[in-house]
Amino acid sequence: MPRTTEPTAARTASSKRSQAGAARTAERHEEHLRLYRQMVLVRRFEERAARAYTEAKVGGYCHLNLGEEATVAGLMAAVQDDDYVFTNYREHGYALARGIAPGRIMAELYGRSDGVSRGRGGSMHMFDVASRFMGGYGIVGGQVPLATGAALAIRYRRGTEAVVCLMGDGTTNIGAFHESLNLAALWSLPIVYVVVNNGLGMGTTVEQASAEPELYKRASSYRMASARVDGNDPVAVERAAEIALESARAGGPYLLETVSGRLKGHSVVDPARYRSREEAEALRASDPVAAYAVRLHEEGALTEEAMAAIETDAAEVVAAAADFADTSPHPEVSTLFDFTYATPVPNDSRRLPGDALFPAPIERVSA
Repeated sequence: MPRTTEPTAARTASSKRSQAGAARTAERHEEHLRLYRQMVLVRRFEERAARAYTEAKVGGYCHLNLGEEATVAGLMAAVQDDDYVFTNYREHGYALARGIAPGRIMAELYGRSDGVSRGRGGSMHMFDVASRFMGGYGIVGGQVPLATGAALAIRYRRGTEAVVCLMGDGTTNIGAFHESLNLAALWSLPIVYVVVNNGLGMGTTVEQASAEPELYKRASSYRMASARVDGNDPVAVERAAEIALESARAGGPYLLETVSGRLKGHSVVDPARYRSREEAEALRASDPVAAYAVRLHEEGALTEEAMAAIETDAAEVVAAAADFADTSPHPEVSTLFDFTYATPVPNDSRRLPGDALFPAPIERVSA
């Protein structure tokens, strides 16, 4: 009897291990496909935004995440729903990944009243409290002290959330960056500072502008944990962000540098003539979306049919977003000054007694 039972038990255990391994593989493949879907959506959305700019449907400045899709997808996959996200002006992809409806984002680019900021923010100043997406800032580094303040508020009320503050490499050279990291370290704030290093502060290389070009090392001045990660690998970015967020929630602020190329110029009107032909070709050759598709195909996670379906879905979502933006109304001129003040300023018909808004100077009585 033992001779019969032993092989049977071994086969059963082997079968269970095989099933568990297959389940883990399927789960890993689905996770990787989720990241790929997000990257493709960001890529197609940004391409449509660039086209809309040439059609004069987008006004003002417009900065695209083309080339940063892996960083966007990986980072936002690690952020929890109740965390707060602050970005700079290159924000469309992060807004998409945060779950804001593509139509509302596109409508904001178009300056329409159905936009995420009611058409008042445009490309650089998106804001959505419901998704805890806190902007969108046109001033270089303007978001860094505000994100630090939000982290202080969380610590003050003993919350469990964390703050993610995105910035470009050029921001690391301004005073507010260093002041904020210093305070975050002193006060053990739950914040992750993410430097998306595309190698260029507009048209100046990091090496020409930063005495320490490995930007994550700047955290050492504040005894802050830090790391540098390949921003073209969404899985690596997600894992690095999870470590950083875990540290932040435990009271250890973190500086994460993701190295991710910028496929186009600084903005849609920048021809990027400061790049050599060799540099431009190298960037195209390292396209993160194409490279990740090849990787998934080699892993057996992505078939040609699945790739085509993902592309079709993204195209349909973006087309619907553009249609939504096109049909959204322009804001009424009469609402121009709405939301300018947190508390509405009384007009002439509601003037406070004694002209309290502009009180007369205190009369000085001589001795």
